[in-house]
Amino acid sequence: MELWAAARSIPFRLVQRARIIRRAAAGAPNQVIASELGISRPTVQLWRERFLALRLSGLEKDAPRPGRIARISARKIKAVVEATLHTRPANATHWSTRMMAKAQGLSEATIRRIWRQHRLKPHLVETFKLSRDKRFVQKLHDVVGLYLNPPDKALVFCVDEKSQIQALERTQPLLPLRPGIPARQTHDYKRNGTTTLFAALSMLDGKVIGDCMPRHRHQEFIRFLQIINVKTPLNLDLHLIVDNYGTHKHPRVQSWLKRHPRFHLHFIPTSSSWLNMVERWFREITDKRIRRGSFKNVPSLVAAIKDYIDAHNQNPKVFIWTASIEKIMAKIAKSKEALDALH
Repeated sequence: MELWAAARSIPFRLVQRARIIRRAAAGAPNQVIASELGISRPTVQLWRERFLALRLSGLEKDAPRPGRIARISARKIKAVVEATLHTRPANATHWSTRMMAKAQGLSEATIRRIWRQHRLKPHLVETFKLSRDKRFVQKLHDVVGLYLNPPDKALVFCVDEKSQIQALERTQPLLPLRPGIPARQTHDYKRNGTTTLFAALSMLDGKVIGDCMPRHRHQEFIRFLQIINVKTPLNLDLHLIVDNYGTHKHPRVQSWLKRHPRFHLHFIPTSSSWLNMVERWFREITDKRIRRGSFKNVPSLVAAIKDYIDAHNQNPKVFIWTASIEKIMAKIAKSKEALDALH
């Protein structure tokens, strides 16, 4: 108590309470203590009673207070939530705080608070796509099986093309980052051509085999398969996870695969690009190198992409698939159940 009363680094309210108890222990009456400390007599009486009941813990923490009586009834809050979930405004596709406030006779701040408490976000919408592939389950088992239990003496690659990458040149130089001000770039640009990035992501070590080509026909895909063939050990089988783009199933591609029996193509279900892990790597290169870049021509864009691949392969990051088939099928069943309920 003496330490608290003389302390300089603890909250003043605790110092004051300690001084009240110390003077009370010396026999001073409440009125004298209140006069010495510049507080009211009821305050002195309150903390003396709290100390007698709870000792030191009664001084450290204030007693709970009832708070202000809620002005919005539970029935009115429920009406706002029900209207948000099950109705639409007459002239819009979704509710805003102002429209809901006008419809319910409440303030905009109240509507915002109710939505935040019930985790309602009418202004947001997420997209989804359910595959209609008749062989969805078989392809899902095939691809996820390669991720979770790859075959012996073989390499698994996720292969895809990132087509139509534009060499965009900003009309003004990028304004650099400053304290309190983010980096800024002009919204207008000049198009200087496009390129297509062919990439094969190794599921073993995370390294990427990549090359840029002007188009993405079956000729370019065969050329990329030849690059993979040269850059991988000849004594290992290669299992390539690809999408259902027509180029991958072209007769000349099939003929090339027959002449190279160590190549095995595994097709993901239609509308299921999330199953191909190379898409995750495409997001990395887009966010870190392409989107905010300014390129005067296609060769400078290609050079930037190749530099990024080289830097990535020096310290590659392995993408690990963790979702089991059971979890995926459970989510799909839940989505179909929600869609059937709407119909």
